Amino acid sequence: MAAANRCRRNRVNPNTLERSVHVCTDLIPGCDYAGVSIVHRGGRIDTQASSDEVVERADALQYELREGPCLDAIWHHDTVVSDDLGQEQRWPRWAPRVADELGVRGMLSVQLFTSEDTLGGLNLYSRHVAGFTENSVDIATYLAAHVAVALAATQTSDQLRLAMFQRTVIGQAQGILMERYSIGADRAFELLRRVSQDNNMKLRQVATDLVETRVTPGS
Repeated sequence: MAAANRCRRNRVNPNTLERSVHVCTDLIPGCDYAGVSIVHRGGRIDTQASSDEVVERADALQYELREGPCLDAIWHHDTVVSDDLGQEQRWPRWAPRVADELGVRGMLSVQLFTSEDTLGGLNLYSRHVAGFTENSVDIATYLAAHVAVALAATQTSDQLRLAMFQRTVIGQAQGILMERYSIGADRAFELLRRVSQDNNMKLRQVATDLVETRVTPGS
């Protein structure tokens, strides 16, 4: 009940966030668990959606110890990756406890933001060392943009939502395909991902090539 009340105060649909974290575990290579952390007024942070209790416990420990990849992504960097939390030196109190107590070995956090305010972080956990690849980061960045749009949807203008969608080159490439073929966002993204896999190219590179050359992928 408390979590639902927090979502209402922030005008965030909890069902939207829950769907988002489960999409992450389905689409992002190496992602076993996912969660969304939200920044409140005064700097307080909490987890408002998670795919598993592991996320709740790992996130809570970050807030308690005031260290970890989620906090670094929110306050300092767009993207934070750790290949092996068991050997991690950046978070000496948090990392070994999460590795030993929860069996989490890899972490990927992506900042969620609008053009004006930081909203929070998309936090992805892996049970495997080096579980996240560069393709994982590409897809996570893409999905983070959409989560941020969902968070900001009731607070911002249509122009800001469009800017959020287009903040990544993947979003720009997706928009080109949507207009060119009159297809939806999901089909456009799947086309980009299929070309990436078929040609052993990074998703971001496929998108960059399309934006720069306007040549349809695979043509």
